[in-house]
Amino acid sequence: MSSDSKDVSLSIIVPVHKVQGYLRQCMESILEPGIPNLEVIAIDDCSPDACGLILDEFAERDSRVRVRHLTENVGLGQARNIGLDMATGDYVWFFDSDDHATEGAVRAILDRLAETRPDVLMFDYARSYWNGRVKRSIINHLFREPPAPDVFTLAERPSVLEMMMTSWNRAIRREFLVNLGLRFSSGYYEDVNVTYPILMAAERISLLDRVCYIYRQRRRGAITKTAGAKHFDAFAQYDRIFAFMDQRGPEADQFRPLMFDRTIWHLLVILERGDRVHPSENERFFAEMSKTYNRYKPAGHVPPDDKPGLADKHRAIERNDFKAWERLNAPKLTTKAKKGTKKVRKLQKRGVVRSKQLAKERYYYQMRLRMPIEENLAVFAAYWYRGYACNPAAIYEKVRELAPHIRCVWVVKASGRKDMPEGVEYVVSGSAEYYRTIAAAKYFVNNVNFPDHVVKRPGQVHLETQHGTPLKKMGLDQMEYPVGANDMDFKALIERSDRWDFLISSNPLSSEAWERGFPCHYEMLEIGYPRNDKLVRATEKDRVRARADLGIPEGRTAILYAPTHRDYQRRYSPMFDIGRVVEQLGDDHVLLLRAHYFYKLKDMAADMGWPEDRVIDVSTHPSVEDLSIASDALLTDYSSVMFDYANLGKPIVIYANDWETYRLTRGVNFDITEFPPGVVARTEPELVDAFVSRAAWGDAATKNLEAFRARFCPWDDGNAAERAVRRVFLGEKLPPVAVPAEAASIGPSASGAS
Repeated sequence: MSSDSKDVSLSIIVPVHKVQGYLRQCMESILEPGIPNLEVIAIDDCSPDACGLILDEFAERDSRVRVRHLTENVGLGQARNIGLDMATGDYVWFFDSDDHATEGAVRAILDRLAETRPDVLMFDYARSYWNGRVKRSIINHLFREPPAPDVFTLAERPSVLEMMMTSWNRAIRREFLVNLGLRFSSGYYEDVNVTYPILMAAERISLLDRVCYIYRQRRRGAITKTAGAKHFDAFAQYDRIFAFMDQRGPEADQFRPLMFDRTIWHLLVILERGDRVHPSENERFFAEMSKTYNRYKPAGHVPPDDKPGLADKHRAIERNDFKAWERLNAPKLTTKAKKGTKKVRKLQKRGVVRSKQLAKERYYYQMRLRMPIEENLAVFAAYWYRGYACNPAAIYEKVRELAPHIRCVWVVKASGRKDMPEGVEYVVSGSAEYYRTIAAAKYFVNNVNFPDHVVKRPGQVHLETQHGTPLKKMGLDQMEYPVGANDMDFKALIERSDRWDFLISSNPLSSEAWERGFPCHYEMLEIGYPRNDKLVRATEKDRVRARADLGIPEGRTAILYAPTHRDYQRRYSPMFDIGRVVEQLGDDHVLLLRAHYFYKLKDMAADMGWPEDRVIDVSTHPSVEDLSIASDALLTDYSSVMFDYANLGKPIVIYANDWETYRLTRGVNFDITEFPPGVVARTEPELVDAFVSRAAWGDAATKNLEAFRARFCPWDDGNAAERAVRRVFLGEKLPPVAVPAEAASIGPSASGAS
């Protein structure tokens, strides 16, 4: 930072509400290190999720952060006003909490402010789309054409008025803004009555031809994608702008023609996008637009003709001729309809039949889809139809108890039939009975997505349970890690996830990751993992029985070894010499080997010649919960089993010999080596020592486990399955979930993880 820039201070004001999945990235992007003349004022606008706790975490570790917690939701505009009243910087920058700054942006803005000392500094932005595409603003040429002086007025460069009218693409001199008496309004489009007037009043405007801001185009939750009557707020906002111009008199009259055209342009955008105003309200919106047109039309105004049909639209608006506007938009609407038809046909053709038998099955399925839904029929599945397991199994058992009127049917592959528990009804995937069942069922429960051919009918309810806490990146977060993504079709993934009505979160970290990775329209059930109910309620009797079933010799320390899948490996390869480690552990230890289910292993222990009484291969055991209960300690690397196992309060050892490789190739949400659930070993000797020296049972390891459990098991109280059944199957409302402060005190950026 230049010496002059240290004389200029900047306050970044961040209103926050229901953005827990994006907030950490936002805060990290603006809290550039080495900039003491920066303050970040975060306004927790009574956010119902973990945002307030996340903000407190940042404030605790960075003195530049000030947090204000509001007791009621006041909306974006009023939250900005509160932040402005708290600000002490020479300049203010209003920042949306689901967006983020580019690297070095804060420093570059401060440097430019010091160089030019403007009333308003404008800088460029880029749009970031959910599919990973990033596109610079389409008006970025306005920063360069024609070349701009260091400072100027709007009269000298009126094209600045054509830039995006938001508050986040400009830094404003605080005293200048306060003296103007401008305040953000309530409702939608709350910033236009500030962003336009400051340009008209500024004596010194400056530009920074640099992308400083990334504007996130969210799939859900954004104002521009929420249709409703609130979009009528735009008329009052523009009334305020013209009232401001009236107050300034002749000084502002020169800007009326351009401001008028910008107003009508924006109102047409709101009306014609199709996702903001309900079609039934189009005519009423058009009538209000006509009133605005005739109220503020400048004398001698000539309708713009830079786009085909625009001048005709202006004339239709002036006459309040809604039918004429509809005719002018008919070609666009027809094109949309054609695209919609093509999309339907494309969806119908997805999964092209590869055999006459499959075609026959799918035809039968289409026929069954015409039959009524059976209100008391539920379909359960887990791990791509592998069998009875995980969260769906725990929910199934609770449905049988609390909602016995529901008929529950599992879907399994033909190879999984032999492992289905006695008395559990099931159908084999691909059979006629399978298609009849999935066509008729009311409820669908799975820990992964159902196949693409499963059609979600109106009235059907999908509960997605997931099957682990996401230490690794999941969903759309994987796009930055091509090794982990492995040519994944993210568009298809999101379309499958759009079927979810409910999504279970095991802890606050999961809630953040699911919101980012799966931005779909579902209700987040922050209830803990149903499969962990068994662990929380486990007794010594359960432990003795589980050990007997596995044949664990009396008096041996049983270590459950459950490594994760590594995307950068083609086949399973142990990270250490299992035979040598078992030998060094001694006769009083036994290793329960649980290879990841992605690997088709039958009896690796026998194949490798390891002693049968020292290494028990449990890779095909149906219940990892029973294995956890039977064991005395867990040895893993980056598997999500650690989050479940922590509920048992038993030692956990993390073998992180390839952490850097895994982190860079798969992507992670936090650094497990900095926030471990026990002992971290990076070499084979350290691994052996953790057990032989009993360090895994020591005070330091116990303290780590307690902190880990507080963060990642806050909702695992033995009643998660019941909460899921009551909400989904019985339609009961669940009480709000309290998020312990410890559970929100760790995040993706806490360790600098990408």
